[in-house]
Amino acid sequence: MQKLGLIGGLSWTSTARYYQIINQAVYRAKGGQHSAPLLIESLDFADIGRSTTDEEWAHAAQVLTASARRLEQAGAQALLICANSMHRVYDEVQSGVDTPIINIADAVGRKMKADGVHKAALIGTRNVMTEKFYRQRLVGHGISLLPPDLELAERIDRIVYEELTIGKVSRDSERYMRSELTDIAKENVQAAILACTELEMIVDVKANVLPIYDGTAIHARAGVDVILGD
Repeated sequence: MQKLGLIGGLSWTSTARYYQIINQAVYRAKGGQHSAPLLIESLDFADIGRSTTDEEWAHAAQVLTASARRLEQAGAQALLICANSMHRVYDEVQSGVDTPIINIADAVGRKMKADGVHKAALIGTRNVMTEKFYRQRLVGHGISLLPPDLELAERIDRIVYEELTIGKVSRDSERYMRSELTDIAKENVQAAILACTELEMIVDVKANVLPIYDGTAIHARAGVDVILGD
């Protein structure tokens, strides 16, 4: 098996989920006492998590690039940035290392294209829903997206940064997301994309009126493919 590197702590709650998904998939594939060969660098989310200005994003790019280089030097054959929002600096980080970094939006786009999904709603934090870095990659895979819902983006920002990133799961937030997904299902879309690695904590991806593409699970499984050489 090949060694996979995870740039985590973005937040720690979602990194724990990556670890679980990857190891469960390796066990299913290999059986016995097998577990995934992983290198994990867990960063301090408070340092870069709420980046908004160009200067703050430049700092985030430097922090992630340094992390990627350390994982590369430690022997990782591929890397995952375990956060959707941090893919805003994906190109800068990838340019700083030779090791391939699997882009989460590309992983989601490939999966949706393979499933024949061509119109969806993108759900995530404000920068993921409103900026081009994520949306354009999905469009590149033939996915048409609903315009961003700014009110939803602001509410998700509060849920993620005030609750989920510190491990808090609120019944009110669960009800809110269930209601929003029910409304989205009435739109002319085939699926919804959970483009926030923590949202799975309050959204049941298997029990919704609309098919849900969970970026965390899809990204982690793309990493498993590297580990298994698929």
